[in-house]
Amino acid sequence: MENDETWMSDEFGTSHEGRVGVLLADGTVPKPVYFDSASGTVGRGISHWSVYDGSTHPTRPKADALRPECSCGWSGAAYPVERDPAGEQPFREGGWAAAERCEEDWDRHIGTVRDTTIALPPELEVLLRSVGDAIERLSWDSPAAAIKAARSLELIAQRTAYGAAHDARDQEPAEVAAALGLTPDHAQALLARFGGWDFYG
Repeated sequence: MENDETWMSDEFGTSHEGRVGVLLADGTVPKPVYFDSASGTVGRGISHWSVYDGSTHPTRPKADALRPECSCGWSGAAYPVERDPAGEQPFREGGWAAAERCEEDWDRHIGTVRDTTIALPPELEVLLRSVGDAIERLSWDSPAAAIKAARSLELIAQRTAYGAAHDARDQEPAEVAAALGLTPDHAQALLARFGGWDFYG
């Protein structure tokens, strides 16, 4: 059984980690459901939306609605869980539609976040996309050559970002984080990686 299901974009990582949140009928958020292990010694808490089906082994709250949530604090609209009046359809099947809508809303949230980040010059956007596509095509014929090309990009990034990281370090951390679409800690960790200093966030 999954502990939880989360979504992340390559660009923003855990700064914007999405998941399906659960709301009970009174509007509250339930705690994880605790499951004992087979040996009865160590159990674990499960927060995947599908465990909130109102069953009694172990006792589980019944989800009334599902909503998208993000680690940045954003949450979207709540979608009622469709239930089979006859009780023949498993809860998990009835909740899939709402869970899928949650992921779609989180995708739109990520698009909104991306739109608020600092814009790159259009010609650079085109160039970066072109280089990425070229390396992917190269990997079909020569994986080793594609790795060499990717390594060259890595070296360019290290060389060109070093000074920029030190300059950005002198700016307001919240502004730098917003420009990158990251949390302040994640933004500072990125600057530290490019700038070559230790970061303990």
